[in-house]
Amino acid sequence: MASAELRDELTCSICQDIYADPVTLPCGHNFCRGCIRRHWDWQKSIEEDPSCPECRQRYRIEPELITNEELDNIAKKFLSIPPKHDGPDMSWNCPVHNEPLKYHCCEDEACVCASCCLFGDHKGHRVELLSEASEKKKEKLRKVLEKLSPEREETERGAQRLQERRRKLEEKSAIETERVTALFRGIREELEALEKRLLSDISRQKEELTLTLTELIQQLEIKKDELSRKIRHIEELCNMADPLTVLQEQWESHGADFCGAEEADNVDDLDVGRISETLLTGLAGIVTGLKGRIYGQEATELVLDTNTAGSHVSVSGDGKSASCSHTDQCYPQTPMRFQVPQVLSTRSFPSGRHYWEVEGSESGSWKVGAAYPSIERGGIESWIGENNKSWCLYRQRNNYSARHYSKVTNLPHVPSCSKIRISLDYEAGHLSFYELSEPIRHLHTFTASFTEPLHAAFWVWRHDAWVRISS
Repeated sequence: MASAELRDELTCSICQDIYADPVTLPCGHNFCRGCIRRHWDWQKSIEEDPSCPECRQRYRIEPELITNEELDNIAKKFLSIPPKHDGPDMSWNCPVHNEPLKYHCCEDEACVCASCCLFGDHKGHRVELLSEASEKKKEKLRKVLEKLSPEREETERGAQRLQERRRKLEEKSAIETERVTALFRGIREELEALEKRLLSDISRQKEELTLTLTELIQQLEIKKDELSRKIRHIEELCNMADPLTVLQEQWESHGADFCGAEEADNVDDLDVGRISETLLTGLAGIVTGLKGRIYGQEATELVLDTNTAGSHVSVSGDGKSASCSHTDQCYPQTPMRFQVPQVLSTRSFPSGRHYWEVEGSESGSWKVGAAYPSIERGGIESWIGENNKSWCLYRQRNNYSARHYSKVTNLPHVPSCSKIRISLDYEAGHLSFYELSEPIRHLHTFTASFTEPLHAAFWVWRHDAWVRISS
């Protein structure tokens, strides 16, 4: 209501719009400069003296028009305030014609007044009422909303999934931190125990040898005193002038008196070889136990299953190596046998953490990896890495690539070593490949949700290709 009253006070009585450059006449009434000028021009055309349209006061000479600065400022501020849409009479004004905006130009996407449509820039354009245009836009917005709402929900679900992954990451990080801390604590304890055992062995050897040497030193000291006494006696005899006394003196051989010095030379030294052997054996035991704790169950008994070997795959007698053969091996036909040059391990991994190491030929082509037992047995689609049931590292000449479901990922590493470690974390869904170079290089890790037990898998191509499982 206050806004409507203010608008009335700021409305020119001639044009019925907010003052534009308001001027005040001597009688005190206010008008737009342009409005009063047009009014006086009209009076002049009919030979009438200028007058005030409000009070009809006449002037013999046109008064000087002075801008009402205060009223002008108030009018400008009023026009700059957006109207409140709490009533049907509240509206925006056209900046060109200062008329209420009542229409929407469909061609220029602009809100216009009636004058804009009749003789302004939008003359001849297709227009519609603001209310109609507003409803159409609201309908479009509702359709957009229908699309955005599910997208927002999916985004929220994605954020929740990421938060869950972050939570699991934090949990796994805490578990791994505790595991590694406990691992090194155990290593330190084992090393300290080994150190104590070695130091105790060194100390015991030292005490035993020291006791032996001390006893021999005491015996030699006694013998040395006896020899000194005999030497003095002999010197006395040698200095005697009476031959009868010299001849009557009893003499005994002293050759056996020197056996103590020979025994000293034969005393054993510190057994450094035994100490080194104990050290190496102890360290090897720690390392063996360490591998078991790091990788879970070691694949020390991993051997190849000849019942799965392809006819041109030669498996060694110990079941540790496979090579591409010139001739057909004439294996008995079984449902598990491959019709392609590859072979699986007898052992499977249904869970846990494991690793195995292999060595491959520098020539030829070979693949190593893991596969489900349900993998196809014939055709190129049965090759490991060419289906969704196997994952492998492929070496061909001086190139590595990782393969799964026929998707090839070329790896940037140039082979520098023929030994590969394959590490499996079944529950985590990780199958990783490392080159056992110096230093060890990580080549690639597959991430998957494993649904069947995994077997180690090997593929050889060309007659000079071979792979061998390291014991």
